[in-house]
Amino acid sequence: MGFRLANVEGRAALVVGDHYYDLEKASGGALGSDPMAAIAAADQLSEIAAGLSEQTPTGKLADANLEAPSPRPSNSFGIGLNYRNHAEEGNMPIPDAPLVFAKFPSCIAGPSADIQLRSDYVDYEGELVVVIGKAAKDVAVEDAWDHVAGLCVGQDVSDRPAQFTSAPPQFNMGKSFDTYGPIGPVLTSPDLLADPGAMQLTCSVNGEERQSDTTGDLIFDVPQLVSYLSGILTLRPGDVIFTGTPGGVGVFQNKLLRDGDVVTTTIDGLGTITNRCVRASDHARADFLPPQMKALLGKD
Repeated sequence: MGFRLANVEGRAALVVGDHYYDLEKASGGALGSDPMAAIAAADQLSEIAAGLSEQTPTGKLADANLEAPSPRPSNSFGIGLNYRNHAEEGNMPIPDAPLVFAKFPSCIAGPSADIQLRSDYVDYEGELVVVIGKAAKDVAVEDAWDHVAGLCVGQDVSDRPAQFTSAPPQFNMGKSFDTYGPIGPVLTSPDLLADPGAMQLTCSVNGEERQSDTTGDLIFDVPQLVSYLSGILTLRPGDVIFTGTPGGVGVFQNKLLRDGDVVTTTIDGLGTITNRCVRASDHARADFLPPQMKALLGKD
């Protein structure tokens, strides 16, 4: 049957249709309220979800205050240049192995959290996000889905000055500001999806569509990424993988985020996250622009 797992104000809940059911109550106390523990028990969630028709819902999903479905991952990864059209728009070679960087776990935020801009050069990057459900080490590609709890929508928000402040550029810091990893709205198990490898992804800013592609255009798909990462380190339940963004990011259109902008990211079958941008104080290198960015943005 599969399951949809939500984090409702810090408590794990199963979602059926328009309603949610508190997991601790729905399981008769067999599972607790911690969303991280629920992810680690993903094998049991489908069975519990199958019996929810006999229970009274805890509430309506539309009325719930949703937080990140995996709020405290041990590891959070990003994958760079994982759509061909994104590599091409940046005039960069197509990678022959995944380009992995860290999005430090403290950046993870909820599906409606504000994005706190710390410079005038912050970018949106709509992405499919993978959440690990079972420990994975040296996993073969053909076995990778067995280690995935579910998929959700994400934003790999990127501060370009912090990303390019050193030579060569390093992505970790520019992608890891607080609030720069909103994910949600819920975690959907792969067996509820018609084809996880062919879902439409769109990202809009203030209603203007900026990105549109399908997950079928990933250069390295979900099983390849899980296998590759697990060959280097052990993936733990709740670990998060931002799988990469398609073409259409703001830096190549001179359409970077501004105070008050609303970023809406949707993936068919997974839902929508909506994040408002709020301008905060500058970080230490907020005004740094390397020559290539100056040229793109028409700066002297």
